[in-house]
Amino acid sequence: MDVVLEIAKRAKENTKFISNANTKIKNKILSDISKYLIASTEEIIKENKKDLEISTQEGMSDSLLDRLKLDRKRIEKKAESIDKVIKFTDPVGEVVFGYNLPNGLILKNIRVPLGVVGIIYEARPDVTIDASVLCLKAGNCIILRGSSHTLNTNKKLVQVMGRALKDNDFPDGIIQIIPSADREDAVRLMQLRQYIDVLIPRGGKSLIESVVENSRVPVIETGIGNCHVYIDNALENISMDKIAEIVINAKTQRPSVCNAAEKLLVHKDVAQKILPAVLKKLEEKNVKLLGCSISKKIYSSIGIASEEDWYEEYLDYKMAVKVVDSIEEAVMHINKYGSNHTETIITSNYQNSIYFTREIDSAAVFVNASTRFTDGEQFGMGAEIGISTQKLHWRGPMGLRELTTNKFIVLGEGQIRE
Repeated sequence: MDVVLEIAKRAKENTKFISNANTKIKNKILSDISKYLIASTEEIIKENKKDLEISTQEGMSDSLLDRLKLDRKRIEKKAESIDKVIKFTDPVGEVVFGYNLPNGLILKNIRVPLGVVGIIYEARPDVTIDASVLCLKAGNCIILRGSSHTLNTNKKLVQVMGRALKDNDFPDGIIQIIPSADREDAVRLMQLRQYIDVLIPRGGKSLIESVVENSRVPVIETGIGNCHVYIDNALENISMDKIAEIVINAKTQRPSVCNAAEKLLVHKDVAQKILPAVLKKLEEKNVKLLGCSISKKIYSSIGIASEEDWYEEYLDYKMAVKVVDSIEEAVMHINKYGSNHTETIITSNYQNSIYFTREIDSAAVFVNASTRFTDGEQFGMGAEIGISTQKLHWRGPMGLRELTTNKFIVLGEGQIRE
């Protein structure tokens, strides 16, 4: 039996139930999911511990184990995020634009669900909840394919959410999981264009590249996060403490996520003053430092970065440092080596901030703030299904509206085209 094909067929069939569901019943299902997650906390943690034990034995790093872990506090936070999604306006049916044509036709463009969304992702059980909740509210069915590291947790989460669907007389096939982590099943999912409308990969560079290269289903890339912080030479009224706080937060607040800073660029005019203080604080946070030859002369304990390092997303307590001659060089470096995700400039110069935000080709660009804010919830969008780094059909955090497409509705009274 072709398990993945049957799951895809079931999802396609079930779009008729969720795509036409009214906001009230969708919110009721979401409210029940929130309640059931809290009520099932012990069951979820029990399954999560199995995954943590297996992953620890397989040598998973501490930062990735942190991404995998679900405890009571994190489950409660997820439940709270669902409650926020409930309060957001339902995008389905929203009129994007409309007008009357000279021939008397009444035209309007409205938001409609994408249909069936497939998501292939790594050891992030919180993605299981976020993706399912957002797809449901936006009127989509979802097929989840997580990694082997989080299979027990994901299956339990889908079971809990399925309970809420059934209790509201909706098929639990609206939220489904591929019950294995076999590569063949992932490849099979990528081929089912007839049943799946869009595929979203979430994970490292190799996963995303594999999906983009092998999928026959349209792909929305949620790219890797090789994010940069650039410290400009104009720093009037910006204290050393404030500079260090931004860098430390961007790198260490949660280093295993895609909006954590991986690279630090510093203007040569302030490098001698800034780097010793900032790098010392990074080392105190157990960050392994690599850098260019100039940065090593200034702070001798750091290692030398290779060419490959400038491209790499570490997802760990590791950071590469480079001294640049100008803001123009900083921009050129970021646009060459970055992943078009999130970049930050620390500066007191208005013109420099405008130049940086205009010239950087990334989904999100910050001035005097941590890269860690690139997040759907932080942006006031509720939970997110991922952060898109491509230019179609959306860039940045993908919330409810970004999980819809559009449809033209045209009302006539017998008009014919001449």
